[in-house]
Amino acid sequence: MEKALIMDSVALDRALRRIAHEIIEKNKGAKDLALIGIHRRGVPIAQRITEYIEQFEGVRPMLGTLDITFYRDDLSLLSDHPVIKGTDIAFDLNKITVVLCDDVLYTGRTARAALDAIMDLGRPNAIQLAILVDRGHRELPIRADYVGKNIPTSRNEIVHVHIKELDGIDNVVISDLPG
Repeated sequence: MEKALIMDSVALDRALRRIAHEIIEKNKGAKDLALIGIHRRGVPIAQRITEYIEQFEGVRPMLGTLDITFYRDDLSLLSDHPVIKGTDIAFDLNKITVVLCDDVLYTGRTARAALDAIMDLGRPNAIQLAILVDRGHRELPIRADYVGKNIPTSRNEIVHVHIKELDGIDNVVISDLPG
């Protein structure tokens, strides 16, 4: 059951636009820049940030998708038959700046798996992390470079990010864990 609306569609869009501006500022433009969305909701987030950077800079960063399924440290706990989305990175990762994009930063384990996957594919000059929602409770020493919104949560709560491309609506809600 939904407890609170944290971001509506306007706030979510504003956060993604701000992240795009921050990426441009930190990297002094979009040259040699790639955004890579972590499946599932990180993919449309990366796509939108890429579009905003192109609008603001007139240069379209490279765009890719990353499946971290086999890099997860909890793979055996998830499913006997995990769903593989596939990685689609059609450019050389060497000597560029990669911005990994995802919806929620929680324990840091997804980001760690994504870092391992990227390093197996190449050696970027830098890897940065863009997150729509940082909810705290890190178990690993990982911090996002770009954050749409920090939301303090308890471990008994769930943050649900809904993205129009996948869910038909843009918003972020918080709810209590069932049971």
